Amino acid sequence: MIAIPLSHILILASILFVIGFIGVITRKNTLFILMSLEVMLNAVGVAFIGAGSAWQQADGQVMFILILTLAAAEVALGLALLIQMQRRFKSLDIDNLSKLKG
Repeated sequence: MIAIPLSHILILASILFVIGFIGVITRKNTLFILMSLEVMLNAVGVAFIGAGSAWQQADGQVMFILILTLAAAEVALGLALLIQMQRRFKSLDIDNLSKLKG
């Protein structure tokens, strides 16, 4: 079986990360910002898995499991924040986030 070169994997991860970063910078909708953050986390995960595969180490898979745990926590907190924003302001605009006070 022919292995995919590490450079191709890192290029794919870089492209995914840049797409996610552009989504975070340009969007005003909080839901789209959270989805862009997920794309960025998945790009980092692809880079870890690819590097671990190229170096024949399980460290990349372990780091990806930690990234998935972080992503799950981010989704839980982000959705709670979205529900609060929708209830109070009837909008998911990120500018309304500064009006939320504990």
